[in-house]
Amino acid sequence: MGKIAFIYPGQGAQKIGMGKDFYETKPNARRIFDEADKVLDFDIKNICFEENELINNTKYTQAALVTTCLAITKEVENLGIKPDVAAGLSLGEYAAIVAAHGMTEKEAIVAVRKRGIFMDEAVPTDNPKKAGAMAAVLGMETSKIEELILDIEDVDIANYNCPGQIVITGLKPAVEKAAKVLNESGAKRVIELNVSGPFHSKFLKTAGEKMSVELEKINLTELKIPYVTNVTGEYVSDISKTKELLVKQISSPVKWEQSVRNMINNGVDTFVEIGPGKTLAGFIRKIDRNVKCINISTVDDLDKLKEISL
Repeated sequence: MGKIAFIYPGQGAQKIGMGKDFYETKPNARRIFDEADKVLDFDIKNICFEENELINNTKYTQAALVTTCLAITKEVENLGIKPDVAAGLSLGEYAAIVAAHGMTEKEAIVAVRKRGIFMDEAVPTDNPKKAGAMAAVLGMETSKIEELILDIEDVDIANYNCPGQIVITGLKPAVEKAAKVLNESGAKRVIELNVSGPFHSKFLKTAGEKMSVELEKINLTELKIPYVTNVTGEYVSDISKTKELLVKQISSPVKWEQSVRNMINNGVDTFVEIGPGKTLAGFIRKIDRNVKCINISTVDDLDKLKEISL
């Protein structure tokens, strides 16, 4: 067998009920949720398990999603499955660093709670012309998208997800202008995303600066396995680089396709997507159909891992 990667979804994967079956039936997972409740200023179980509108508010989403991913990870590891490398899309990178033993669950949960608040504060809500937006561009070559938006001010690429899916970000008028240009130039579809701001753009630099101060409070520990950073798509084995990369990550494009190709080139043939949804599995199928991707979002999904743990 080749190498195993643990991979974690980003914001947008969250859903009501995520992790509830793990909390109710798995003691290791329950402990992560209970510990999160002690360090957060809101009831994590209400946000994750009960019907509410706050779950899609970035101030709450980030801590809720990372807590869920880390709780599920405990039960995957309990089966004796260990990754050779870890990676996460945007927010998911914090869970990946925990999986690589670079920070504790508690530190990651507290950090992303602050991250969500800082990102929310960076987005203006009282001036429509300064409002942010993001849009997924489907069915167009990456190089052509880059060329077409090059001269459109205040819009950039946010995510290199997979072949045929790029996300653009920026001020709403600029994103709308870019969407029109891309549609007229042959994009299959341009879909505006339901987000509250221009994430992974220069407009989030103030959030990154605030996050830098917060990260200085954390004593990171030596990595036991490498993780892959969104900023470059490269392996990180030196924990001293992590804080700077996490600061840059907030306002830099997410190089997910590059990250996955790098892991495959380094011998990964099995990806275990940990957390709600199957977004990353969908991306990986479009990147390379020859590798396996197993999604673990429910207790029943743990059965999928039996062949790995044999």
